[in-house]
Amino acid sequence: MYAQMVKSEGMKSLEEMSPEERAFQERIDANEKIEPKEWMPEGYRKTLIRQIGQHAHSEIVGQLPEGNWVTRAPTLERKAILLAKVQDEAGHGLYLYSAAETLGVTRDELTEKLLSGDMKYSSIFNYPTLTWADMGAVGWLVDGAAIMNQVPLQRTSYGPYSRAMIRICKEESFHQRQGFAIMMKMANGTPEQKEMAQDALNRFWFPALMMFGPSDADSVHSAQSMAWKIKMNTNDELRQKFVDETVPQAEFLGLTVPDKTLAWNEEKGGYDFAEPDWNEFFEVIKGNGPCNEERLSARQKAWSEGAWFREGLTAYADKAASRRAAAQMAAE
Repeated sequence: MYAQMVKSEGMKSLEEMSPEERAFQERIDANEKIEPKEWMPEGYRKTLIRQIGQHAHSEIVGQLPEGNWVTRAPTLERKAILLAKVQDEAGHGLYLYSAAETLGVTRDELTEKLLSGDMKYSSIFNYPTLTWADMGAVGWLVDGAAIMNQVPLQRTSYGPYSRAMIRICKEESFHQRQGFAIMMKMANGTPEQKEMAQDALNRFWFPALMMFGPSDADSVHSAQSMAWKIKMNTNDELRQKFVDETVPQAEFLGLTVPDKTLAWNEEKGGYDFAEPDWNEFFEVIKGNGPCNEERLSARQKAWSEGAWFREGLTAYADKAASRRAAAQMAAE
């Protein structure tokens, strides 16, 4: 999930709720969408801002490990495809920032929280992309994990978020196919290419499992988010589904999932698998991952060097508004 450590308030019983809160929960339970100008609990609004904001930041920061390979892709066609994918990710960030703005927060405020470290982005983007095969692993595994979480979010209770996810999921499905196509090409190429594909799978497998967030036993804030239908599934449910769907794909590629404990469990109808190193996960979230400093520095540099452009746009918008106001006064 692109919002791995979102905390929400503790749950209230129906008896503890105010009449407004109770009516709100009844709407949620009836699968009604909540729209921006409608009443909502403050905790619901804050949780949405955190989740949508972190999701948006992840889309924007997620361009960095892929943008690094645009000029180094092996063919002109691969360059064009990867460039289009990076462009899609920028669009996803903009959709999500727009959805967050309907909750009363500005993009500048969200960006400042990202740059200060007060708001996080997905831990997966703090790992380096060392080879071209990593572009395949990112598309196949990272976007695959994202889709696993995002498809249910098309049914999330907040209208603007739900609607944004429809287009995002359609585009992410192409991203996953692009990644799988790269892995298939390399897995069926030279021995060196197949080895490179296996190495990418080895390095990205467990970080991809971390994308769904900590295990349910340690995810103490999920219950309220699920009651509000901001979150539709538990972390462990999504992780299990991801493993069950991805392992056969790896077998089709002729690659080996780097987990010696992996085994089909007939009784539960899914795979048993090893948990990621959660100590590593929390260290990366704290800012101690391989590329944390590099990623944040890149965003800080872009924000600083783009100030003149933002100021120009604001000045132009102010002048345009003044001209419209003057024209309206003249017409009256």
